[in-house]
Amino acid sequence: MKGRGSLIMVLAGLIASGLGFGCDRVPGKPTEAQRPLLSSQVSNFAELYGRSCAGCHGGDGQLGAARPLRDPLYLALVRRDTLRQIIAQGVPGTTMPAFSDRFGGGLTDKQIDIVIEGMQHRWGRPQAFANVSLPPYSLEDARAAGAEPGDLERGKTAYTTYCAHCHGPDGRGGEQGGAVVDGAYLALVSDQALRTAVIAGRLDLGMPDWREAVAGQPLTPQELTDVVAWLASHRQRLPGRPSGAGQGS
Repeated sequence: MKGRGSLIMVLAGLIASGLGFGCDRVPGKPTEAQRPLLSSQVSNFAELYGRSCAGCHGGDGQLGAARPLRDPLYLALVRRDTLRQIIAQGVPGTTMPAFSDRFGGGLTDKQIDIVIEGMQHRWGRPQAFANVSLPPYSLEDARAAGAEPGDLERGKTAYTTYCAHCHGPDGRGGEQGGAVVDGAYLALVSDQALRTAVIAGRLDLGMPDWREAVAGQPLTPQELTDVVAWLASHRQRLPGRPSGAGQGS
């Protein structure tokens, strides 16, 4: 009996020793370095962009359904605080959702900063536009610079001059460009997205920017405002749906 009692004491000591040293040595349990990161701990730009942005803006920042982000002109045109607001809060009335965890998304403020810095570092070329007078990004900026409210007649004239050779005389599509007055298209984009498209074009699809639509004749800030007003006038106004005039892209 004495020997049996000693054996039990030895076994109890081994068990206590194992518990005391913790469960990290349990076979099959991952080490601290092997444990997957929480989504809020991810700090790699490629992973954050791939998870949150690539589905719409393209795996390499271009050739997606939405505006290309691999566009130095766009990144020079839009202010950082505006870009941050778009990512964090989304754009109501469009397909751009909010990504900030404070607005129901999955990114922390720090992760949004990583995404913005990554885009600007990889795809931005601010030096290329150091001597370029960029048009006002938003309608509010244009008004602050002295532009008049958009005029539909002037907008139609500007469209005919700068856009019709690609998108057709009535905006319903041409040999080089799709329809830009289509109700389904206009229901998905904000007025700001239209303005950005006219200014920055679509680098990935060969659409010229505001300087290149007509050689040697860039659109003026007023013409930009007018043509966007003309395009937006074709949007169907549905009860309870935002007008589309909000910020975004």
